[in-house]
This record gives sequence, C-alpha cells and structure tokens, in this order.
Amino acid sequence: MIVWNALIQTQRQLRRSPMRSALTTLGILIGVAAVIAMIALGRGAAARVGQDLSGLGQNLLFVVPGTPGQGGPGARAVARPFDVADARAIAREVGGVAAVAPTVTRGLRTVYGGANWSTTVTGSTEDYFRVMSWRFASGRTFTDAEQRVGAPVVVLGQTVRHELFGAADPLGATIRVGTVSLRVIGVLAPKGTSTFGQDQDDFVVVPLTTHQRRISGSREVDAIFVSAAARADTGKVRADIEALMRVRRRLHPGDTPDFFVRDMKEIAATIGSVTGVLTSLLAAIAAVSLLVGGIGIMNIMLVAVSERTREIGIRLAVGARGRDVMAQFLIEAIVLSALGGVAGIAVGLGGAYAATEKIGLPLQVDPTLLLLPFGFSAAVGVVFGFFPARKAARMNPIECLRYE
Repeated sequence: MIVWNALIQTQRQLRRSPMRSALTTLGILIGVAAVIAMIALGRGAAARVGQDLSGLGQNLLFVVPGTPGQGGPGARAVARPFDVADARAIAREVGGVAAVAPTVTRGLRTVYGGANWSTTVTGSTEDYFRVMSWRFASGRTFTDAEQRVGAPVVVLGQTVRHELFGAADPLGATIRVGTVSLRVIGVLAPKGTSTFGQDQDDFVVVPLTTHQRRISGSREVDAIFVSAAARADTGKVRADIEALMRVRRRLHPGDTPDFFVRDMKEIAATIGSVTGVLTSLLAAIAAVSLLVGGIGIMNIMLVAVSERTREIGIRLAVGARGRDVMAQFLIEAIVLSALGGVAGIAVGLGGAYAATEKIGLPLQVDPTLLLLPFGFSAAVGVVFGFFPARKAARMNPIECLRYE
C-alpha cells in the first residue's frame, strides 16, 4: 500500500513539473545510451574482425622466414628463404594437413588497353584458393599442366577486374603484368575491405612457376600457407611443422629459429582479447556519465525536499511515518532514474544501429547489453535518492509547518 500511494504521488509530481523531470533524467539517459552504444560498437568490431579472419581460410597457418618477434624486411632479408621443396615436405610429412600453398608476391603494374592499375601479383599453386577460402565469380583455376610448364595465365581479383575492364567480361583477354603478357582465365568473387581498411580484392594470382620464371626470376618462396584438416588439432600441426622445418634448416636444439609459424586461431583470440579490453574501457568511460546523472538526481531531489517542506510537515502531522515519507522520495528518485534508463536504451540502440550501418559493422545486441545499463541506472536512483529521502524522513513536523 505504501508503495502504491508513493507511485501515485510520484506520478502527480512528474506531471506537475514535466520539464524539470525531463532535465533530471537527461544525465541518466545519456549515460545509458553511451554505454549501450559503446558496447555494441565494440562487439560489432570484434565480430567483424572475426569474420575477416575466418574469411582468410579455415584452420589457417602460415610459415614465414625470419626471426620470431623481429618482423620487417630486415629480419626476412637475413633469414634463408623457403623453396617449393619445403612446401612439398610439409604436405608429405605433416599429418592433419589438408592443403599447402607456397606463395611469392611482387608489386607490379597491370595494363589492358588504355587502362592500368598497380597491384600485388601473387604466385602460387591451385591450393592457394582452397587455403585462403577464395571462390570464383567466373572462370577457373590453374590446371596441373599450366602449373608445371609455367603457362602465361592469370586470375584477377575484383578490384583489378573493375579497374582494367569495368563491366566487361575479362575472360580470355590478355593483360600485361609488368613486362609479361598473361591470359585471363578466372575472376575471384569479392571479399571487400577488411576491418583494417585493406582491399582484399586488389591482387592477381598466377601459377607459381610462371611467377618464378617470368616475373621474379627466382625460385625463392616468400611464405607457405597451410590449411589444417577440419578436425585436426592446429596446435599439433603447428608443432609438427616447426619440428620439420628445424630439421630441414639444420637447426640444433637451442638454436634460435630463422622462421616462425603463426596459427590464425591464436591471432583471432589475441585480437578478440584486445577488442574486449577496449570495449570494456569505453563502456567504463561512458558509465561515468551515469554517475553524473545520479548526482543530478540527488541535487534535484534535495531541491524538491526544500520546496515541499510544508507538505512533508503536514503529512507527518496527520500521522504519516518517517518511512512513508522516505519511501515517497526514494521511489520518485528511482522512477526518474528508471525513466531515464528506458529512454537511454531506445537512444542507445538507435545510435548503435546508425553507427554500425555507417561504418559497416554488424550490430551485436543481446538482453544482457540492455539489462545491465538499465539495472545500473535504477541502482543509481536508489543510491543518489537515498540521502534526500532520509533527509525528508528525519524532518521535524513542527519545524516544517513553520517553514516559509
């Protein structure tokens, strides 16, 4: 009964001064909206990174020459490069491997008619498309014969196709890559821009032997991409690759390896951890505005206690107990805070939707994302409304009735 009467009185007070009530809840509204928007953006970014990494290939590992922890061109220049025999050894001797693709890359200009475009030219085997989860929009991959003889053929990424051919069909056309003429036999389906701003479609692929004989003039291999089998333990596959490469590169126990193997799952877990920490940090910063909103509620409730001193005195004089008055003001603070929380949820969801649509992130929302800020806003109402409510409950009714 006390709560019901307090709710009725709260409704009357809110209707009596709607502008003050709206301004009181504004701080809570902004705080809840900011928390929801920041968490949704953080989760959306983490989901987008996960999608980009999974799009690079299933159970992907890559083997690169160079000292671990000392990346960059200098470290790779000191390390002895790989060759095709290393990739064949991995495919032959390491269990749980589904496909192996040795690769070499160079930056070159591609030309067709009056159009030209600078891009990355990747030389690899037909397993490259399987390892990296590439689908074909049209055309085909390399044949064994084309790979063996180093045929002058090329597969285009969507960006290169668009820059050189526009809307025209490029299949069968001959383009110039550097100083080499190559016939287009396929076009890859688009993957778009990654979370890190890289155009994943801006490259062309040629047979590895074609690249080595006609473009790079070297039998060296820049990296070896390995796809583990669906149910294989990538940790074991990685350890087996490391052991095999140490033997092939004649490294003794205790020697620092001049190569490193990276597991895409580990990279995804690391990035997920970083984005989680950043999301929590942003949410904590946004939550500060909830505290500011709580201080605003306490301030307004103290003013309300001063303005309604005679009302409090009359209620106490006619038999109301201190806890009745305390419940009245405490419930007013909670209702104001809860209203701000509800409005903040609506604004936060709208802002998160608009932001994720603008920057191309998936919208990640679950009930926890909504209930947590709302519960926190209600708690703010209890904490910051308690002091004004207690002040009102402890007033002397005689002094209240004398108050002008």
